[in-house]
Amino acid sequence: MNIDKKYLEKQGNFYKNQLLNDTIPFWFPKSIDEEFGGYLLMRDRDGTLLDDDKAVWIQGRASWLLATLYNTVEQKKEWLDGAKKGVDFLLNHCFDEDGQMFFHVTRQGKPIRKRRYFFSETFAVIAFAAYAKASGDKEMARRARGLFGKCIAYATGELKLQPKFFDTRPSKGIGVPMIMMNTAQQLRETIGDRRCDEWIDKWIKEIESFFVKDDIKCVMEQVAPDGSVIDHIEGRTLNPGHAIEGAWFILHEAKYRNNDPHLIELGCKMLDYMWERGWDKEYGGILYFRDVYNKPVQEYWQDMKFWWPQNEAIIATLLAYTITGNEKYKQWHQQIHDYAYTKFHDKEFGEWFGYLHRDGSLAQTAKGNLFKGPFHLPRQEWYCWKSLQELSKE
Repeated sequence: MNIDKKYLEKQGNFYKNQLLNDTIPFWFPKSIDEEFGGYLLMRDRDGTLLDDDKAVWIQGRASWLLATLYNTVEQKKEWLDGAKKGVDFLLNHCFDEDGQMFFHVTRQGKPIRKRRYFFSETFAVIAFAAYAKASGDKEMARRARGLFGKCIAYATGELKLQPKFFDTRPSKGIGVPMIMMNTAQQLRETIGDRRCDEWIDKWIKEIESFFVKDDIKCVMEQVAPDGSVIDHIEGRTLNPGHAIEGAWFILHEAKYRNNDPHLIELGCKMLDYMWERGWDKEYGGILYFRDVYNKPVQEYWQDMKFWWPQNEAIIATLLAYTITGNEKYKQWHQQIHDYAYTKFHDKEFGEWFGYLHRDGSLAQTAKGNLFKGPFHLPRQEWYCWKSLQELSKE
């Protein structure tokens, strides 16, 4: 297999520099809440605090990031201590009496709302697991594995989430098998759990069987319980960035399994289908929503460029290129990399803007809110750097 090693070396050095000298310094240490614990992450362009509320899932993501940097980059005490601030806040303030986690709390940790999914829990799992590895805390490892088991129960319907919604039009979404697969991958790579491989197999099979549609060349965001397309606006809506994220989770699993050919084929196929659906041929970048039949999409932000789909596409195209050597994926990676770092990166204050109009003009300056924080961008830069670092040693 022929790959351009000079190109990959250049990209690896770039991602390392961006992560350590641009992205991480924007957030830390100033975002660590020394008074109440956790992190203050709702920030404007220059890092000014916009709001001191805390999104629970982003608290978990930020704690995972700091613990992961400690585990894989350098054993800096500030990273370990910072990660502990997050896991302690999650444990002390972010679980309701019924055991379900909140989505949104005040700075002090008073509950504001819960949501109908359990993604706060999945990010707490990876935060607890990464911190357990970093600290050697066996009780934290036990908590990570216990919460992972609870997430499995939520995913299978054994445990019911509140609030309850009507099942007038039952559906299943790709988000649950996707996020559970990656949660299991993270758990396996930090502290280990004998359940991970079996469940990863199940979630990949679910994605392949229900959501990947070869006849119409797309990856559905949601389907009917039998896997058929729900011909209503929500059922037809595709999220290319989300499906591309799922593609790289599967390609990551292919690498873990000694370049499993079936998983390589599946991951690349998902990337191919959704690049064709999502790449904006006029302005560049990954569009946020598309309709499976090219009908109008309901959400007004459907043609905007959000930051995180670009991050997922950068990882997916790089993984596809390094695994297959296919020149197409190198070209795609160069396209999305150049677009994203030209349009989203703030050269003055660091980090990325979150939201652009379709033409690439800035929609607003916030870099942190209930949905954006130190996760997708630093994860992309960390993952790409470390993947290329490993490749250079082979």
